Parts: sequence; C-alpha cells; structure tokens
Amino acid sequence: MPAFRPGHLCSMAAALALLAAAPASAATADPSPGLREVLFVGNNWDGTADVIESSGDFARIGRINVVPDKAQRMAEINADPVRWIYFQAIRNSVGEGHDQFVDDMYSTPDGKSVVVSRPSFADVVSLDLATGKINWRFPVAGYRSDHMAVSPDGTRVAVSASTANKVHVLDIGTGKELGSFATGDKPHENIFTKDGKYLWNMSIGDVNTALDDPGWDWTKGDRHITVVDADTYRQVRVVDMRQRLDAAGLKDFSDAVRPAVFSPDESKLYFQVSFFNGFLEYDVATDRIIRVKTLPKNPATSEDRTTWVNDSRHHGISMNPSGTKLCVAGTMDDYATVVDRATLQEGPLVAASKPYWATVSGDGKDCVVSESGADRVTAIDFATGRKTVSVPVGDHPQRVRLGHVAADWTSPPAG
Repeated sequence: MPAFRPGHLCSMAAALALLAAAPASAATADPSPGLREVLFVGNNWDGTADVIESSGDFARIGRINVVPDKAQRMAEINADPVRWIYFQAIRNSVGEGHDQFVDDMYSTPDGKSVVVSRPSFADVVSLDLATGKINWRFPVAGYRSDHMAVSPDGTRVAVSASTANKVHVLDIGTGKELGSFATGDKPHENIFTKDGKYLWNMSIGDVNTALDDPGWDWTKGDRHITVVDADTYRQVRVVDMRQRLDAAGLKDFSDAVRPAVFSPDESKLYFQVSFFNGFLEYDVATDRIIRVKTLPKNPATSEDRTTWVNDSRHHGISMNPSGTKLCVAGTMDDYATVVDRATLQEGPLVAASKPYWATVSGDGKDCVVSESGADRVTAIDFATGRKTVSVPVGDHPQRVRLGHVAADWTSPPAG
C-alpha cells in the first residue's frame, strides 16, 4: 500500500430510558472446566474455520471443515432451479466470484460444538468439534444466511436470513427455532445487549446494485435498526438512521448500518455505514448522532463506489474492554487503526490487505483483524496502535469470534 498520512415508537422516551439503563456489567457464559479459549476464524471461500490461540502469538491450533456435507447440499441446489439461480447470484455478487461457505460462527458453552452460518447453503449447522460431523442443520427462510450473534449465556444464537428480511433465534444445542422477527431489507449485523434482554438487528438493504451515488441511495431499500425483546422477540423499538443522519446534517451519508459496537455501559453505539471511511457515535438515551469520525483515505483507493465490495468502504469495528479505544478495519483503504474514544484521534495506520472484521483478543490487549486479501489475521496492540503479529489462515477470512474448545482439542479427522 502506498504510504500516506492519517492527517418509532410513540413511547420513545420510555423505551430509550429502558435501553440506556442496561447495566455496565452482565453475566456471560461461564466456560466448563477443562476448556481452552480460542479464536475461530471463518475462511469464507475455503469452507473452513481455523482455530487459533486467543492471545499472545495467535498460533494456529487446528482447522475444521465446515462443509462436510457439500456434495449433498450441491446435489439439492442443482436439482432446484430457483435455488441454483440464488446460489449463482451469491457467488457472482456478494461472493466476488466465490462461494460463501462460512460467514459467522460461535462455539457452544461446553466447547463441544461450533455453530456456523453458511450463506451459499442458506443454513446454520452445528459441527461436533471432536468428529467434524454435523449435529443439526437449520435451513433459514429465503436463500442466504448471514451474520449471527450469541446470547450472553451462550444458549441462543440469532442468525440473519438476508433474502427473507427475517432473523431466526435458535437453541444453540438443538437447533430448534425459539422465535423469529421481521427486519428491514437485508438484515445483517445482530447484537445482544449484555443483560440478554434485547437484540438489535441492523439491515443494510441492497448492496449489490450499481446505483451507488448518494442521489440514488433511496433505491437501496428499507434500512433500519430493529430492537426486539430477546424473550418474546416482539419489536420494542425501530431506529431509522436516515432521520438521525439528516438531523445531524449528514444528508449524503448512507443509512445502511454495518458493523457496530456498544460502549461498555451501552449508552453509546459506534457504527459504520456504507461508503464511508470512518464511523459515527450514536447516543442511545437522546436518540441522536453526536459525533462523526472521518478516517484517512488511501490515495490508491478508487473513488468509483461501484468498485467497493458490497458497498463497504470500512467494515469492522471493535472496542477494548475498558472502553477507551476503538479499532477500525479500513477495508477498501487497506489499513486498520486504533482510535482514542475520548478524542477520536486515530493512531498509526497499520497496512492490511482488505481487512474485513475487527475483534478483541481473549486477554483484551489486542485488536484482531482479518485480512481477507492476504489470508491472514493480524493483531494490533490497543495501547500502542502498533502491529504485533500476523498469522496465516485459510482463503478469505472474514468473521473472527472468541470461543472455547476442549483443553486437549485437535483437528477432527479429515473428510
């Protein structure tokens, strides 16, 4: 990379107060004894997931085949003309000419299985980590599965069914559907609040058309944040960022909310939107955008929006446990950077090849980004903003998630 310098709810008030009052700390799933914390790296085009150390040198521990039933799934698709058309459409649009075999993944609390969403197969599967065999499979509504989220206690997993404008919530152990809810067009990111009471979904609309000029933004569909009660799956709130953006004088910004992260007390939401090199800060209680951070552009990046993958410019954001630093993946600008949350001053721009996600290491010290263009994950120290290590993984890594495996786990048998 060339060198460059960083230079609607009627009772809205009540709902806002309720959501903003989320506790600063909440219960999380306690791992069973004898488990090892790891990071799962989903290699989307490979159809594999690498398991690496969650901190330190991030060394690879093993690899899982997430499409052991590929032949069976392909036979079903080839026998159904409509499914075949959608499969090809996914390959040639969102997949950039490749099949999408793993989008997201979470391990079960006992560390015995990993649950994976597989976009091209429009399903979610649970894989036995010891044998590599499928425990259960859940076909989502429509023709594509997408981002997931796991409840704080680790017992439920939410998955976006992106062509059906719906989110399914499943029992992580059995795959049984516990509930579902309607969303805006093309549901994408899902986030449970720390107390497990609410589930936020962000819909991104149609990101595969060439109508990418701000003047055509209205053609991208109905995009909004849907907040539901995580027990009843009933809608409690809708946030239309178009209204909030316009109120903040940001009429040319897309209202497609992409990756997002809450502050530790969940009073602020930091989120990325389509086409923007930076992120926005949203105050939950006052229901308004309060700050905008524009990050540097890479002069080598084309200004032709139609060349940006799935309308992304920056895609991936995380926050350190203390809530003092943000880490941003500058996807189309080929860098990642740590940003001071108080001042919004970015640190060094760490060169990275199409970084597609950002998460936090197990010890909370590092930001871990997936470099989808270089088939590796890279750790960046939150304290210094400097790269610490890169490790090779499979083809086109995207989501990276913390999880657990058995302390003595090794890769399941091939095949």
